[in-house]
Amino acid sequence: MKQKKIQTNFQRIETKYIIDRATLERLEAVMAPYLIADDYARSTITNIYFDNDDFQMIQDSIARKGGREKLRMRTYAEQPTDDCQVFLEIKKKSEEVGFKYRLVSNPVSVVNFIENGLVDATISDDRVKAEVVVLQERYLDLKPKMVISYDRYSMKGLEDKKVRVTVDSNIRYRDYDVELTSGRYGWPLLEDGKVIMEIKVPGQYPQWMADILNKFGLMDQSFSKYGKAYLQTKERLSHTVKS
Repeated sequence: MKQKKIQTNFQRIETKYIIDRATLERLEAVMAPYLIADDYARSTITNIYFDNDDFQMIQDSIARKGGREKLRMRTYAEQPTDDCQVFLEIKKKSEEVGFKYRLVSNPVSVVNFIENGLVDATISDDRVKAEVVVLQERYLDLKPKMVISYDRYSMKGLEDKKVRVTVDSNIRYRDYDVELTSGRYGWPLLEDGKVIMEIKVPGQYPQWMADILNKFGLMDQSFSKYGKAYLQTKERLSHTVKS
């Protein structure tokens, strides 16, 4: 079986586009000569985002304070278990350049590390540990606060493999039953028929991509799945209190 190479550090420019499925089909047809399916093209992703009870980390990110950090645990397992492979990831932004640091572990070890500071053999990346310590000092009592899951289709450049395009659909979120093993369910993040197309490049867009985006009149959007989920949760709770 082909062994998947695991990359632990990323630096790239990421831009998101919220589009409908009809536009996506036309885009995929036009981009087909320049993109190929990724080695692991189709995946099911489940994320748990860590925050404190006041959601201070995501509030700071929305307000563009500091490095706009997000701390999450991600798995590609379709049916996550207590011992499945997960990635503990820290995402940061400086200007419009995104940075991601991660290590490979399991759900129990990650939660023990974030909540209690317990370190085992899987919590071995010094950069990730240092970044987490900074966040733990800034945001006290971090814990699992939000689950976000979706289906992803991934493509990469035919000539430049560092150019990546991903499409996320069937995005669901919840702020209860915040465990990987609880399953994939919750409230829809987007309107029916909408998907998120994200373009990830190490620098400028290749000319063919810039030309296609201009032809379709697409404008990138500042969009965070966790930020959107938090705001929708806050709005829903506000309506519940008023009623």
